[in-house]
Amino acid sequence: MHPILRRLALVSIVALTAGCSLPQGAGEERQVLKGADDPAATFAVQVVTRESLPMLQDWPNSHPTANLGWIKRSATSPDPLIQAGDTLDLAVWDNDDSSLLSSTGQKVIQLAGLKVSSKGTVFLPYADEVYVAKMTPDEARQAIQSKLLSIIPSAQVQLNFASGSANSIDLVSGMPRPGPIPLVNRSTSLTSILALGGGIPDAMVNPQINLSRGGKLYRISASQLLTNPELDTTMRGGDKIFIEADKRYFLSLGAAGNQALINFPRDRLTALDAMSLIGGLKDNTADPKGILILRNYPESAVRYDNTGPSRDRMVFALDLTSADGLFSAGEFGIQDRDLVLVTQSTLVNANTILTLIGSAFRLTNTTTSTLTGN
Repeated sequence: MHPILRRLALVSIVALTAGCSLPQGAGEERQVLKGADDPAATFAVQVVTRESLPMLQDWPNSHPTANLGWIKRSATSPDPLIQAGDTLDLAVWDNDDSSLLSSTGQKVIQLAGLKVSSKGTVFLPYADEVYVAKMTPDEARQAIQSKLLSIIPSAQVQLNFASGSANSIDLVSGMPRPGPIPLVNRSTSLTSILALGGGIPDAMVNPQINLSRGGKLYRISASQLLTNPELDTTMRGGDKIFIEADKRYFLSLGAAGNQALINFPRDRLTALDAMSLIGGLKDNTADPKGILILRNYPESAVRYDNTGPSRDRMVFALDLTSADGLFSAGEFGIQDRDLVLVTQSTLVNANTILTLIGSAFRLTNTTTSTLTGN
């Protein structure tokens, strides 16, 4: 090769490999963790292994949600209880021709649309107010009939009632048919009410069932509710129900199959689950030894005795090339707002350099052929 061309080749190689930075789709593990050993580092690194898992599982949640609890199913009589706001329809039968309520020859008088007052009473002609709240329909019928017997000795009463707002369930949102549903049976379960509202939407991600009762809010996931019959709580008048998707999410970045914001599809998610959800690793660029999970803790969670994170910014490192790393990834829980970062393999830059060198030599050979006429 001509000396001038040799110098040109060397200059080209230097310019391509040393004079410019190589493009990267993601950072390498050593780049991301640079400075971790510095005592003044603003973050700490924790390798996830079989030995460290028991300690990590006792650490506090980085974004704790209020434990709203749940109400288990309770055994109760199916008969409904009359409440304020309910409506009673009475039919009073009387064989006495001189009855105060009916005219001659009339055997039955209809008293329809009797609204139960806020005091729990209904008003009856000649009998004044009768307390019927918290009674079953049969108990209320007997109470009304007893009250009427003092003025109509032969009276017999039939009673029907319609539920008011205090004896109804409100399906607020999250189901196909929201709206009020009368509670006609005190043993009615939550799943029965949800079925009347059209059920739980199939497309909703990890649906969360919320129950508002007596000024308190309770919550349970649909999967827990449907797999544990004892959690199918008994409904009460005035209950309000709404369904919403799980609001927790994690982020995936780097040499992952999918870079996105991903909602939690179930109550508990492991690092191995997360790897599956992000589409695994990119074959040609990802470093399976450098799976990093970045997590922000509140400062109140920081501990220096291994009972919590030593920094509010923690990086959990996983090695998916070993059996221990894979098993550990299957047990390490992902938390709300975690960042799953798949680092880039160091071989990517090496391959890029070789490609650039090859391009430089091809360029030189082309130039040589042109100058020599070959």
